[in-house]
Formats: sequence, C-alpha cells, structure tokens
Amino acid sequence: MPVDVPVYPVNLLVAGRRVLVVGGGAVAAEKARGLLAAGAVVHVVASEVRGEVRSLDLTWEERPYARGEVAGYRLAVACTDDPAANQAVFDDGEAAGVWVNAADDPARCSYTLPARLDRGRVVVTVSTGGHSPALASWLRDQLGEHVGPEHETLLDLLAEARAERVAAGLPTLGADWRSALDSGMLDLVRAGRLGDARELLQASLATADPPLPGSLR
Repeated sequence: MPVDVPVYPVNLLVAGRRVLVVGGGAVAAEKARGLLAAGAVVHVVASEVRGEVRSLDLTWEERPYARGEVAGYRLAVACTDDPAANQAVFDDGEAAGVWVNAADDPARCSYTLPARLDRGRVVVTVSTGGHSPALASWLRDQLGEHVGPEHETLLDLLAEARAERVAAGLPTLGADWRSALDSGMLDLVRAGRLGDARELLQASLATADPPLPGSLR
C-alpha cells in the first residue's frame, strides 16, 4: 500500500473466521492475542515459534511460509524479521483478495492496525495510517485519561433507550442523541445516579421526537 493514501477506518468482525499470522516471536504473540480476544481462529506459521505463541489458544506450525497459502484465510498478519517473507505474504494476499498487515511496514499493508483503548464494549482507536505507531500509542494514552468505565455504563443506558425506541416503533437515526449526551448524563453516571441519568436521557430524546397524532404538542 502506498504510504500516503488516505485510510478508510472499519471494525472487522473476525469471530469464527480463520486468520493467518506469519511470525513466531513477541510481535506475533501480541497480534495473535488481539485476534483471539476478538474470537478469530488463529493459525501461526513461522520458522521458529516461541513459547509465548505456543502457549496461546491457537494452532501453529514451525516451518517457513509456503507461497500461496494465505489464500485459505480471511485475514493475515505478517510479522517476521525477513522482508522477503513479509513481501511474499503481502503479494499472495493481493493476488487472492486477502487483507494483509505487515507489522511496522505500511508499504506491505492492505490494512493497518490502530492503537486501541478498551473500556469494555467502548473501544477507542487512534491511527496515523502506519506513519507513526508511537504517536498513535501516545494519543491513545492521552485519551485514556478521559475515557473510563463510566463510559461503558453510559453505553448501557443508551443501548437500553435505543432498544426501547425500536420496540415502540420510534426512529433511532433521527433521535437527538447528541443533545442527550450533552445534557449532563455522564456527570450523573459518575455520581452513581443512574436513575436520574436514565430520566434525563428519556426527557432529552422526547423533546426531539415528532408529536404523536392527536397530541397538542
């Protein structure tokens, strides 16, 4: 991938899908852990597979990458210390239509991995398009000082309200969620006043709803 093209951010659903990791060291272990946490079925191929990879819940083979084998997977990560091997994985992925990431090598990537901040189901990612992983990690840590477990509680309240609107036949896309979020809900959540936060959310959404037929509003 040319290093200066714009990126299109997505969240991939890899649960139950086969992912190939080429490499058997510390970087491979880190990538594999993230994939396993997302439910991927991970297979590792490397000339040397170290203990930190072998200890993970995945399958592995200690051998060189075989040309073309990436075609049997939905996604691949190349993290060897051999540029030729990483290039082979990337080239095979391009030929087979398989997305490939080469660790710290954006020229051999068809997708890049952002720095991520996990707060339960709230996930914040920062990307520099592969130009500076250090900056992405630094920005993630800065954001981590402002995003805490209370944001997952806030998510629960919003998801609950969204489900109620769907059940009632009310729109979700047109609802003024931003005004609700700006209403002070988060402060109430932080204070442990979840009932008040829920009431404030409902009131904020109701003011933006169209009047029901026959109402005086």
